[in-house]
Amino acid sequence: MEIKELLKVMHMAEKLKDAVRHCYTSGGRRESVAEHSWRISLLAYFIKDEYPGVDMDKVIKMCLIHDLGEAFTGDIPAFKKTEADSEREKQLLFAWVDSLPQPFAQEMRELYTEMEVLETEEAKIYKALDKVEAIIQHNESDISTWAENEYDLNLTYGVEQAAFSPFLKSFREAVREETLEKMEKADCGYP
Repeated sequence: MEIKELLKVMHMAEKLKDAVRHCYTSGGRRESVAEHSWRISLLAYFIKDEYPGVDMDKVIKMCLIHDLGEAFTGDIPAFKKTEADSEREKQLLFAWVDSLPQPFAQEMRELYTEMEVLETEEAKIYKALDKVEAIIQHNESDISTWAENEYDLNLTYGVEQAAFSPFLKSFREAVREETLEKMEKADCGYP
């Protein structure tokens, strides 16, 4: 990639540092989209030995790029995001992807398509990590930052996506146990 083009890509990606998510960090500030993407990528790296037959480098790439569309739209919490929001984000993202030089444009388009279809083990792992990491972050944040609907949501979010894999199913269950412990300690009346 030409240096000036690389700089343009980095400037666009920098927007994810300022795009805040619904979650808060353990220190009490809003989490950025970039931080979420970084941590699910790190998570994919640490679980690679659980999936010896899977292209975990591809999973890490999926984790790194999965929310790039939010550089154009900002983050919309999953429980508020509409089909129209998703379609707008996809259109803006693909217009940007198509402007990239080859082979990056083709590779990213193929990755996004694979991620959307969710048929490969790589795509399923990425999607489960994306969901479960959000709950881990909620568990790390102060419970006062949770929206009312998140008490139930934090117990179920990502369960379906993790169910295909014994390891991820166990991992999600461990995160659920942390959620229950957090709620019990806060004496918030849930579950």
